[in-house]
Amino acid sequence: MTTLNTAEIVLRLVSATFFAGLIGYDREQKNHPAGIRTHILVCVGACLIALIQQEISLQVINTAQVLPKINGVIRADPARLIAQVVSGIGFLGAGTIVITRHSVTGLTTAASLWATAGIGLAIGMGYYQIALISVVIVLLVLVILKRVLKVHTYKKIEIKYKQRNETNSMLQSYFDTNHIRIANCSLRTDTLETNPIYTNIYTVDLPRSLTYPKVMYQLSKNDNILQIRLITV
Repeated sequence: MTTLNTAEIVLRLVSATFFAGLIGYDREQKNHPAGIRTHILVCVGACLIALIQQEISLQVINTAQVLPKINGVIRADPARLIAQVVSGIGFLGAGTIVITRHSVTGLTTAASLWATAGIGLAIGMGYYQIALISVVIVLLVLVILKRVLKVHTYKKIEIKYKQRNETNSMLQSYFDTNHIRIANCSLRTDTLETNPIYTNIYTVDLPRSLTYPKVMYQLSKNDNILQIRLITV
């Protein structure tokens, strides 16, 4: 068996760059922490490790053919370096996850990095069919699935306001008009000197035509609304 030629090495590295760029473009466009360059570097790095591992395995096989007496002495595990990539990429993915008091973001980007590393390994080992099918599936999940599959995601909107009766009527009318589903509502009254401040926390699910920033912007136009805050459940 012969080692990989330069043309095959270039093909695999360029393929890794292209496929990772497709996935990274989606993340970059949506302003996520890891974009095109990060995904390309992860995929090319994984491809590089796979190429090195394959070269090591080929060298061991060639050496064993030339020197049969040392067959039991020289060994090469074709999955050893690959296993280190699979476990090591978790540290990079963890760096893209941001945990705040009320939400966790970056999980999808971390998962896309992990998948991109796997694609790089597949390309590096010469499994083009596996890599191509994987890229198609990853892109479908990132770009298409969210638009096609509507999952009821409840979030909490905290609204602080004055003029209780007038504002509550306005809020109820707004929710009914825009077909916003209210799963739960909690109320609180804070007395500030002589002017009470009311706080409603709504657990809601929006229809496909609305977004939470749009709802918050529209409600903030009311003079009685003092503050609106989104809380992820």
